[in-house]
Amino acid sequence: MAADLAELTGMIEAALPGAAVEVIDETGSGDHLRATVSADQFAGLSRLDQHRLVKAAVKERFDDGTIHALSVKTSTPA
Repeated sequence: MAADLAELTGMIEAALPGAAVEVIDETGSGDHLRATVSADQFAGLSRLDQHRLVKAAVKERFDDGTIHALSVKTSTPA
């Protein structure tokens, strides 16, 4: 089952209001994805904690097997 990129984007945006989010399918298989997220909520957090916030937002899709791998790139807005 391929991931719904719009749904995943929405899940991250709901968890991090105001974030700029882009989710892409890296392999075309729908289960290896990359999320690029810029959010004010990342200020003062370690990179690891930033990534944990993003992955927690889509945990449901990891748990149900929709997502196999998610690479994450985070930043704070300039």
